Amino acid sequence: MLIHYISQYIEYLEIERGLSVNTLLAYRSDLYSLSDFFVSQGVEDYSQIMRIHLNMYIKSLYDKRYTPRSITREIASIKGFFNWLCINEIIQHNPALVLEQPKLPKRLPKVLSMKEITSLLESNLSLLNAAILELLYAAGLRVSELTEIQLSNIDLNAKYIRCIGKGSKERIVPIGNKACQSIKKYLSEREYIIKKFNLNSKYCFIKENGKKLTRQDVYVFINSIGKNINKNISPHTIRHSFATHLLENGADLRVVQELLGHSDVSTTQLYTHISKKRLKEIYFSINH
Repeated sequence: MLIHYISQYIEYLEIERGLSVNTLLAYRSDLYSLSDFFVSQGVEDYSQIMRIHLNMYIKSLYDKRYTPRSITREIASIKGFFNWLCINEIIQHNPALVLEQPKLPKRLPKVLSMKEITSLLESNLSLLNAAILELLYAAGLRVSELTEIQLSNIDLNAKYIRCIGKGSKERIVPIGNKACQSIKKYLSEREYIIKKFNLNSKYCFIKENGKKLTRQDVYVFINSIGKNINKNISPHTIRHSFATHLLENGADLRVVQELLGHSDVSTTQLYTHISKKRLKEIYFSINH
């Protein structure tokens, strides 16, 4: 009974809400974990579930030392699911309506300086890795957006790429000359790989063995080159740096919001705090 409704809910999120595969997997994992907990407590019907049961589950997450951020995500999954159950009249009341979220520490994203970015871009990189890094920084892409780019999504003459972001939202992002040049060089190598393995891949980024580039591949690469500047970085660090450098150089907040694919400008406003913090650091380093 429990798993049946979870499957229906995930199908609703996929078809009607258009959520990404990664988001759907996260929701499914969270709700299966919740279902397993209910079964272990002898609760096998959603009509039996009360707020106390949900609080017990959340307490079990704390006991397992889940981070506040992970617990917040689990609660969001639970709230969305029980709201859907109510709307579809599968249950009469919503026990998740007033679940309390843990307080999250306000952490500013890690950002690299222009000098550090330049150092990374001037590293001795393969054609594939150079294209990946140039594009991440030139367009501020999420790693999932990068790996899903198809050849048909890139127009090097017009200097833009079309990418699919969260919630299957499409956006057009301009790219500069250096990124275009790096992609052109890589595409020559890609053509050689395609012919070598007799492939017909639609994806722009493929590995030397002809397989599609994965998110993990990009994470490993970015983390490894971070060691060149003694930093522990991820693809998202490059995205954060892209947004911060734009704002520091006078870009309009709404433009940056559009380039990043943020649905809410309040998410983009986080980068204005980073810019102010960096401005203070520069000021006091000069006037210490």
